Amino acid sequence: MRDLALIFAAALAAALGVGLLGALTLRLLRNRSITVHVCVLLTVTVAAVVAGVVVVAQAMFLSPHDLQVVLLTVAAAAVVSLGVGWYFGRRLAVAAVWAAQARERERRVEKGRRDLVAWVSHDLRTPLAGLRAMAEALEDRVVDDPATVAEYHRRIRLQTDRMTRLVDDLFELSRINAGALRLTLSAVPLGEVVSDALAGTAQLAKARRIRLVAAESGWPTVLASEPELARVVGNLLLNAVHYTPSDGTVRVDAGRESDAAWLAIADTCGGIPEHDLPRLFDVAFRGEPARTPRPGGEGSGGLGLAIVRGLVEAHGGRVDVQNVVGGCRFVVRLPLPTA
Repeated sequence: MRDLALIFAAALAAALGVGLLGALTLRLLRNRSITVHVCVLLTVTVAAVVAGVVVVAQAMFLSPHDLQVVLLTVAAAAVVSLGVGWYFGRRLAVAAVWAAQARERERRVEKGRRDLVAWVSHDLRTPLAGLRAMAEALEDRVVDDPATVAEYHRRIRLQTDRMTRLVDDLFELSRINAGALRLTLSAVPLGEVVSDALAGTAQLAKARRIRLVAAESGWPTVLASEPELARVVGNLLLNAVHYTPSDGTVRVDAGRESDAAWLAIADTCGGIPEHDLPRLFDVAFRGEPARTPRPGGEGSGGLGLAIVRGLVEAHGGRVDVQNVVGGCRFVVRLPLPTA
């Protein structure tokens, strides 16, 4: 019994020495990856076994041949242990990174939801307050002359249209995010869609003294769903008109590349801060001042560009934005129809 106790004490002392060195190594490598930590832990474990075997073998006066056999056995086990540890350490590292990224995405999505609710609540509350005030004024006959009554009716209609557009945007965005958007693709002449969008924006542009300039030729045919493509072009034009100052210019042109068609809408808004460009298509993002609605302007809940990106990506295309001299330029790329 006494011999067993001595053997245990010797092996424990050797293992403790190796363990202390391992702890120091782990402390020095504390900023390295999970894979490195797992491999160091397995190496320390194997080294502790080897140290204990060597110390006990020396104390038991084992022959060199027997000691070599024991060490070869431990080495074989070490190779397997380190291989398995490296493999599963890599998997743990990937899982940890994925989990961290998933948590970050969840935080961004949750922040986006809160921002969306805040923006939409604000954009609905403002017209509702105006509608209620005008309805009460008409009901209480505070205003009764025909001209003022007609003006109130006009404002009520405009505010109702504004809320209808906001609700339509919310519905469209919910379809995109839920994957419920179903496109009926066909060959669509891009020039006709742009012409209709320009006609629908002309009155607003005229009221703001903004020039709409479109290329006379070079309009390609794209593979798209016409209603959704019209919404993309309309949203981009409205966005450009809303944020271009008076006497500015909104220019529309298009062309084709080897495997795609492109549509570009450039404005003279003065440019967008570079740090805002990657987030411009996020839901509820409005940014600094180039993309913030002016007093008295129409709010959209920050949904217009998010809808544009969702619809373009549903077509298998992409949309980008970059600053140009005096403003910014949105470029939409869409697939060409098959031969």
